[in-house]
Amino acid sequence: MTPGIGGRTVVRVLTRNDLLSRTPEEFLALSPEAYREEYRLTAKSIAALTGDRLAFLRSILVIEQRLAAFGVSLVTSADAHYPALIEEMDPDPPGALFLYGNMRLLDANTFSVLSSRNARSADLDLIERLTELGVLNGEVLVTSHNKPEYQRSAVVPLRWGSPRILCFDCGIFTVLGEDLKSEAFTAARLWRYEFDAKTDLVISPFRPDAQFIGQNNKIRDKLVACLSKRLDFVQISSGGGMEKLARMALKANRKVRVSDRILNYRELRTAGAEVINPDELA
Repeated sequence: MTPGIGGRTVVRVLTRNDLLSRTPEEFLALSPEAYREEYRLTAKSIAALTGDRLAFLRSILVIEQRLAAFGVSLVTSADAHYPALIEEMDPDPPGALFLYGNMRLLDANTFSVLSSRNARSADLDLIERLTELGVLNGEVLVTSHNKPEYQRSAVVPLRWGSPRILCFDCGIFTVLGEDLKSEAFTAARLWRYEFDAKTDLVISPFRPDAQFIGQNNKIRDKLVACLSKRLDFVQISSGGGMEKLARMALKANRKVRVSDRILNYRELRTAGAEVINPDELA
């Protein structure tokens, strides 16, 4: 919650505090020079930590109590229970994650159906079909909420009463509302009026009230991919983000399948991907 401090910095601070057996109270009482020299914090972060410390701590306590009341968990990559699937695939994983909902899904047989932007109507139909096959096979979908390619897959589990993992590119309060009860997008509300934390799990590497900025979508896409034990790609723009994710997944020995509608699917097949022929789907 400190301005200028992201997940990686949080991990650096926690790691150093652990090395020095420094308590949170001792850390928060340090001088600006110590923050700068020992922790390499920015001027913005140092100003937040050394200003009105009592008011700052009270504001953080209010947020922590609010998150605790809803059962929202904060996990950093320094924690033993940080999702192993992410660390196994991503050499530079998000330093901190907010998780809300059914945590047991992190141990499930997960899959995702991914596509570059501006998917055609036939591609969206294939996304829906592949998602349905995975859900009916007892797998748990990992997806997101705010582009057509994700929304087309995200509604499928709702039809079958199956769970989902939703990865956000902004804060959980921003998407689900102040009471964390709103479904993530309009079309989903046709199937379920309120978000069900007992069934689904949402994950965000951003502050609970954060808005979308900059490259958040790339962080979200990588999070979706990393949490998936199998990745199906319907459409891939050559040299784009989805191709990078496919190659990252293959390098991590994940099962990757690519549609034969993708222009360079033969190259990905040579790299180890299986090929999906939409006409042969059961």
